[in-house]
Amino acid sequence: MDEAKRTLIMTGATRGIGLEAARDILRRSPETRLVILARAGSGAEVLPGLRAISAQVTVIDTDLASKASIAAATARVEDLLDAGELPPLSGVAYNAGVHLDNALHSTVDGYETTFAVNVLAPHLLLRRLHPHLQAPARVVLTVSDAHFGDLRHTGGIMPRPDWSGPETVSRPGAFANSARVRAGRRAYTTSKLGGVHLVHEWARRLPRDVEILAYNPSLVVGTGLARAAGGAFPWVMSRLIPPLAATPLVDTPQAAGRKLTDVILGAVRAPTGSYIHRTRTMSSSRESYDADRERELWEWLERQA
Repeated sequence: MDEAKRTLIMTGATRGIGLEAARDILRRSPETRLVILARAGSGAEVLPGLRAISAQVTVIDTDLASKASIAAATARVEDLLDAGELPPLSGVAYNAGVHLDNALHSTVDGYETTFAVNVLAPHLLLRRLHPHLQAPARVVLTVSDAHFGDLRHTGGIMPRPDWSGPETVSRPGAFANSARVRAGRRAYTTSKLGGVHLVHEWARRLPRDVEILAYNPSLVVGTGLARAAGGAFPWVMSRLIPPLAATPLVDTPQAAGRKLTDVILGAVRAPTGSYIHRTRTMSSSRESYDADRERELWEWLERQA
């Protein structure tokens, strides 16, 4: 067996705060074998730099917008775990996410792409891998305070979520004027609300010694998330927001990556199901606490598996 003592599965680790967190994890936790699920091209770009920190890194080609690709990637992880080529699985960090310029983008499986990557994919990944988690274990899903959809949390840039049930919001064209940029933003805020719902429901179903947390990095410059968002949003994120990185309001990817590492490695203590805003536990939006809606989402997701 590998000399490493535990395995961490991570998505969204090839750019932005995820890449910074991956570097930080390898520096701070040399006993961790890091398995990154990413497209082959982006994985190949970052692998040499990560392996310069630690040899304990594996990349598995994964398209998170494809159910078949997720199934193949998780099957590969299972094979490696069963063969003893990976040490015991102790964590899953789903940091991947997309924010697109409209609500019409479709995956190969027919889902709206934002919802597929931000909500369906983490469920499918965890559904397959959670039986392999060896306690104590921690699952972290990166969400966003954009799910509040109010002036305080979004500065008026993002619209409120419009949750009309998973069968509806998971499909292209679910929102008014779906071809427009604002609909893409609404798809994003709605998917991030769905992510918080997902964490709450998984928290009810996982064993007590397997924690799941929602992590909100808040406003971070230079992540690349805004590059496909359309409208003025990329310009705002590249020109207006960066000067605020010198204030406590905004983080650089390096700072946010360190905070994400703290959550993944357990330096931040919180009850399972909690919402972590940067470094502290707080309440998510009032709308995010709806057990009936969360159960409906779970049942719909299970039917997609």
